[in-house]
Amino acid sequence: MCQEAEATAEDLIRTVTSFHDALNAHDVEAMMALMTPDCVFDNTAPAPDGTRYEGRAAVRAFWEEFFRASPQARFETEEILALGSRCVLRWTYHWVDASGCAGHVRGVDLYRLEDGLIAEKLSYVKG
Repeated sequence: MCQEAEATAEDLIRTVTSFHDALNAHDVEAMMALMTPDCVFDNTAPAPDGTRYEGRAAVRAFWEEFFRASPQARFETEEILALGSRCVLRWTYHWVDASGCAGHVRGVDLYRLEDGLIAEKLSYVKG
């Protein structure tokens, strides 16, 4: 019986980088194509524990609303590393608010991948 080769750290980083490229393009379709059907996303808001979204439909709805509310959203990657089925990405989220003022916050995402797709995206912020 043939066994599928385990994903390398480079494979995980490539998938997460592709996800972030789609996120910065505000391409929800491409983002969701990189997530498992039963994916989980833990958002950072509201503090202290954020909101948990489960399944592609719920996660998709979050991102569609997020981009409507923050049309200039951009995530800058600071560092990315992977080990086993996990990938960690440090980022800075940049936005412009309704009054035209720019802002940013730094954070970390902890990803878990299954069969080359993102199964979990757990997000944490500083401050």
